[in-house]
Amino acid sequence: MTLNPAKAFAAHSATTPLTFTPIQRREPGPTDVEIDIQFCGVCHSDIHTARSEWGPAKYPCVPGHEIVGHVTRVGAEVSQFKVGQHVGVGCLVDSCRTCINCQAGLEQYCTGGSTGTYNSADKHTGGHTLGGYSSSIVVDQGFVLRIPEGMDLAAAAPLLCAGITTYSPLRHWKVGPGMKVGIVGLGGLGHMGVKLAHAMGAHVVLFTTSPKKVEDGLKLGANEVVVSTDAAAMKPHSGTFDFILDCVSAQHDINSYLKLLKLNGTLTLVGAPEQPLPVAAFSIISQRRSFAGSGIGGIRETQEMLDFCAEHKILPEIEMIRMDQVNEAWERVVKQDVHYRFVIDMATLSA
Repeated sequence: MTLNPAKAFAAHSATTPLTFTPIQRREPGPTDVEIDIQFCGVCHSDIHTARSEWGPAKYPCVPGHEIVGHVTRVGAEVSQFKVGQHVGVGCLVDSCRTCINCQAGLEQYCTGGSTGTYNSADKHTGGHTLGGYSSSIVVDQGFVLRIPEGMDLAAAAPLLCAGITTYSPLRHWKVGPGMKVGIVGLGGLGHMGVKLAHAMGAHVVLFTTSPKKVEDGLKLGANEVVVSTDAAAMKPHSGTFDFILDCVSAQHDINSYLKLLKLNGTLTLVGAPEQPLPVAAFSIISQRRSFAGSGIGGIRETQEMLDFCAEHKILPEIEMIRMDQVNEAWERVVKQDVHYRFVIDMATLSA
């Protein structure tokens, strides 16, 4: 197999900072798209993975699954994309494509195991996949996304993870006008949840532990903001929600939010706390409530989300950084000191 040199920032162990690392990308095959990466979002998943907090990582680990750039080459059989076009790559670069879930456009739930953009077995090279903290990437056209014309490219990057992670459950549970929807946590995921639920026509209530985020929540589209540590403020909302999207990855009392659901209401968790969340039986039994989970979306739904965001002029709130600032940015993510998503300007990638 022909390999081409590329530049990247990689972690070489769970405890060392990311450093400049030359890598190799495969020569585009017949159905492949080669992309020059212009921007890459920073997701907390990058940190968890590179630090082996979700199981042993494969090193060198090149994170990054919120990728936006332009096409530089296409394979002979590529019909969907052309050189110069602005495109994106999210959390997936492959799946079995034949199982019942893949056939339904739900590649993220591939029964054979989908291929992540980084830290997954790479069936092309025999090694492991390397992500978007790099100068270029080669991806099969079936997992490349079209960035809508006129959309800000840097701000589009976090839509490829934070955007679809919140859009998918809101769509699946049919959030829309006449519904009262709660968003728990105002971070990288939560701020997108607020914007999307508002655009879908729901009455949106944001729950935050930080009084400092009340003003931000209202500006982002919440109809109400409740400081969840205030029992008096929480009480009037008991049993009134159709749907709650929980975007918190830290330990928290899930029962206090389950009790806010009305009969047949659903709370869906998209945050990923490291430890199990205890659920009291009567928090769900008493009103036939449901406690659910959701991952990212499939490729078709991710394109739908991008088009929805373009139509409604929805973009994440971002802070641009240079590649050499990524280690500092990671520490700020861990401390929740970001409003609300870092994006790396990949033009700054150098040794």
